Amino acid sequence: MRIIVLLLALFGTYCVKGQTSQNSFIDYQKSFPKITDVVKRKQDTLMKQFAAQGFTWPANQIYIRSFKYDSQLEVWIRNNSREPFKLFKTYKVCALSGSMGPKRIQGDYQVPEGFYYINEFNPRSMYHLSLGINYPNASDRVLADTYQPGGDIYIHGSCVTTGCIPIMDNQIEELYILAANAKNQGQDFIPVHIFPIRFNNEVSVQYLNKYLQTFTEYAPFVEKLKDVYYYFEKYKKLPVIAVDAQGEYVTNIDRADVMPVARVKETKPKYVPKPRTRISFDEKQIPMTVNKLPVFPGGNEAYQNFLKKMNQELNGLLEENQHTAYVLVEFIITEEGKLINPVVVRGGNAALNDGILDRFEQLGPWSPAIRQDSRVPMKLKQTVVIEK
Repeated sequence: MRIIVLLLALFGTYCVKGQTSQNSFIDYQKSFPKITDVVKRKQDTLMKQFAAQGFTWPANQIYIRSFKYDSQLEVWIRNNSREPFKLFKTYKVCALSGSMGPKRIQGDYQVPEGFYYINEFNPRSMYHLSLGINYPNASDRVLADTYQPGGDIYIHGSCVTTGCIPIMDNQIEELYILAANAKNQGQDFIPVHIFPIRFNNEVSVQYLNKYLQTFTEYAPFVEKLKDVYYYFEKYKKLPVIAVDAQGEYVTNIDRADVMPVARVKETKPKYVPKPRTRISFDEKQIPMTVNKLPVFPGGNEAYQNFLKKMNQELNGLLEENQHTAYVLVEFIITEEGKLINPVVVRGGNAALNDGILDRFEQLGPWSPAIRQDSRVPMKLKQTVVIEK
């Protein structure tokens, strides 16, 4: 199979310093007044952050990876190719356009997905500062639209986007300085990997799996991205990545070596609600209006304390992914003041609802409703809030 090999400098082997002056690229960048100002304001702070984390300034090599759904951009650094990368900082991607999936045509507003590198430093950007990404890469040139694949993809400031990766202005200033220094140290190809999600985030994985149910053709592409993600998670270095004649990514990754073993979740036995006996009662006896509502034993303050105590006792019955439940309970107060036939109309879960109904059934006699000086039955509804 014919393989089109990408520049391996992008994916883990980096060019050594050339014969030009070590400061030549930085000097060129400083010829722009905006960069001179940014260096004056930011470089000392970055050097202190490096020192606090035990890093040597400046970083000889940096690696950038971004997660679309999670809206994050990470910056990893190291001093040489023999060392593992270490995480320096995570920035929030502050705006997003498009959806899951790679960019395939101009004007689709998609943020690309795949394996790229920084190919431009733009100190005159309309978006404060920007770092260009080499979209379309070798894969995109095969798989994207032949005549209009799109382009001009950047990591930039100003927090607006139509297919780029925007961060805040103070953050792009830091990233620009880090990247410029790495290039100045000899890293001609600064890798930028763009993933649809962070693959070890369960919520993100659930979202992606739901998306793949509709767009099944996207799944093989995702698997290639996932391989590279987990390879880096394990080794903190980048694999060799190439592109074949069909535009598909090809790597040197052994999936059995890097993919996490799927954990089988323990399934709890399904909770069986308690059988409850309903007292026969003709609800036609309940009047449409009353002069006085039923009163809880001890009055309204005691009723509020009853609800608060129920929350404290039952919040452990919320499901793992539940933080709050709003449970609507309906019950009847008879003309004798007895609470009968409580039922959950909506909300909660089987165990929680049983706990709530138990507590209503155990209440003592209420003062019944009054209509025209006579005691009458009344149906009441109460929303019970249970929260962690």
